[in-house]
Amino acid sequence: MRLSVLDQSPVISGHAPAQAIAETIKLAQAAERLGYYRYWLAEHHALAALGDPCPEILATRVAAATSTLRVGTGGVLLPYYSPLKVAEQFRMLEALYPQRIDLGIGRAPGGDPTTALAMGEGRYPGAENFPEQVQYLVAYLDDALPADHPFGKVRAMPAGPGAPEVWLLGSSDYSGALAARLGLRFAFAHFISADGGDEVMRDYKQRFQPSPRENGPHALLTVFVICADSDAEAERRAASIDLRRLNTDYGINAPVPSQAEAEARTYTAAERTRMAYHRRRVVLGAPTTVKSRLLALQQQFDADELMVITITGDYGTRLESYQRLAEAFELCQPV
Repeated sequence: MRLSVLDQSPVISGHAPAQAIAETIKLAQAAERLGYYRYWLAEHHALAALGDPCPEILATRVAAATSTLRVGTGGVLLPYYSPLKVAEQFRMLEALYPQRIDLGIGRAPGGDPTTALAMGEGRYPGAENFPEQVQYLVAYLDDALPADHPFGKVRAMPAGPGAPEVWLLGSSDYSGALAARLGLRFAFAHFISADGGDEVMRDYKQRFQPSPRENGPHALLTVFVICADSDAEAERRAASIDLRRLNTDYGINAPVPSQAEAEARTYTAAERTRMAYHRRRVVLGAPTTVKSRLLALQQQFDADELMVITITGDYGTRLESYQRLAEAFELCQPV
């Protein structure tokens, strides 16, 4: 079972956003030593808790700081951008780091509506043209536009025989169905939606239509995990993400709460009910507990790969969670 990392470059309270980016580089290097397979970077805009608005740039730095990891995006929010420009960016990454680059594509706004309007220069970049954008992007990557197409002579540079893997990302049935129809890889975000994803994943595999890129379906499941020495300690460390998600419900744009801030907060009964609802999207506990739960989810979703996202109230315990998980899955021994 391949195990990989999704990093949203969390900005923890009391730390500058620049440190969040530095911690991403540190975590990527640790993930490589620990035996993780992929390292994906997420795109978000104007969110105080998440520090990376341009994963295609950060991917260059992460790939340069590592040597064996596959590095990519989870994902580029394509409705904001020209498919040709994205193809050029990722052909450049592929030229720099051959056979190591993944291009994950999403259609969410990655921020609040006002920021989405600003990204679209006053026009909300809806996803109604997303299927066409994806098809153009893949055609540019693979130099596969028909010769009689108006853009048939356009070439995404730097040209070459290799191209990044393309993944469609989703937390509903939309992207799964599109990935099946276009013959692309699919990643489901369990950490965003805990409901119905197993049906989405199985439907993707059943409806998959082979393409020049993929002979068969390939599905990845991304899960939020907090792994610690004991179930009790993992429960304690989850307080930070509990408060972070509650703040999101309230529309509070703030950094990820520190462990101390989360433990100092008192909650109403209604807030505790809300936090319990969000906990359905979290796998936490001691290494054996987490491993057992992840393998059960892998079977439930019929996932070919697992990817893990971890955010805690400090960077040290975030790294430790990935270390404990790597040991549990025997990826390799940490150095």
